[in-house]
Amino acid sequence: MSTDVTAKTPAPAPPGKGGSATGDGLLQLMLDGMRRNMRQYGMLFALGLIVVLFAVWTDGDLLLPRNVSNLVLQNSYILILAIGMMLIIIAGHIDLSVGSLTAFVGAVGAVLMVNHDIAWPIALVMCLAIGGAAGAAQGFLIAYLGIPSFIVTLAGMLTFRGLTEIFLEGQTIGPFPEGLQKVANSFLPEVGPNTNYHNLTLLLGLAVIAFVVFQEIRDRKRQQEFALEVPPAKLFALKLVALVAAVLTVTMLLASYKGAPIVLLILGVLVVGFGYVMRNAIIGRHIYAIGGNLPAAKLSGVKDKKVTFLLFLNMGMLAALAGLVFAARFNAASPKAGLNFELEAIAAAYIGGASMSGGVGTVLGAIIGGVVLGVLNNGMNLVGIGTDWQQVIKGLVLLAAVGFDVWNKRKVGS
Repeated sequence: MSTDVTAKTPAPAPPGKGGSATGDGLLQLMLDGMRRNMRQYGMLFALGLIVVLFAVWTDGDLLLPRNVSNLVLQNSYILILAIGMMLIIIAGHIDLSVGSLTAFVGAVGAVLMVNHDIAWPIALVMCLAIGGAAGAAQGFLIAYLGIPSFIVTLAGMLTFRGLTEIFLEGQTIGPFPEGLQKVANSFLPEVGPNTNYHNLTLLLGLAVIAFVVFQEIRDRKRQQEFALEVPPAKLFALKLVALVAAVLTVTMLLASYKGAPIVLLILGVLVVGFGYVMRNAIIGRHIYAIGGNLPAAKLSGVKDKKVTFLLFLNMGMLAALAGLVFAARFNAASPKAGLNFELEAIAAAYIGGASMSGGVGTVLGAIIGGVVLGVLNNGMNLVGIGTDWQQVIKGLVLLAAVGFDVWNKRKVGS
């Protein structure tokens, strides 16, 4: 009787399941996960590279606490516009009027508060209502009369720019009330003992970290419950570590200066609110459905006209808010305010992951895209790159983002 003494080679353990995790194995997990989630991680990776590049190029000036605070204040109005623009683009539309509407609302606010001495909280509500009415008028023409959004908002861009000149009579009006200036330029108050850091900002940062970790874990569990593909556990853990490190770094930088700007809290409320709507609310699903496949959405009972109307109404109110923040930051309303803001907002949305064909994008992606543009602007200013070359570089970044979207779709479809 013979005995088989041939050694049997054990089957290799599948990635992430048993076995020892080697450096090469973890790297392969990261690469595989990034390939499957390229849209989600690509812009975060690019943002990290841009920050590192300019931090080295400027000898660390980019990451000075004062400069980080200025980055938030200088880009707050573009980020507000980018949130609304992302929703518009997800639904398959565009809005070219937001820059002019921003200037128009700032002009109306200046006339109300400076020329007519109306209390700034009342004027704020009136300006938001005016912005909402302007957005609703455009939304009605687009949704119920069927005029393309490009044409309607192009006409709106010209109309609101002209109305701005009329309201201001070609002059700059200011200064704004101190209370409104504080909203756009001030920081959270200092509380508690002297720790050499801004205590309230530290507490706020810890709360944000807890919220981010909770949200990421909950989203992963939901995806698993519905048998959806999720990133490998090690890549997910690495993502959590990166997110926590990023939030903690920004928190410490802000807390080392004057604390978190008040406008950052406004942005945080908008991001959380609109992010929740797009992830969990029925209207959020309807917005994605309209942009992804309008005929199928109609057959499913989606009220596409109502959703489109509400989207442009919302965009008008966000443009009004951005206009007041911008005017209050510079303490004056100018006929030339808001120039190219619509292009910055559109670029932020596409750089942040929006698709030309609609149906794709996230609120957080709009913020990431806006931050990319903000860091590029700030970094190029710090190293002395002229405005001419700045426009060229930003144009190439936008082209690369849209080109990546087209390449990614072709790769998935092949």
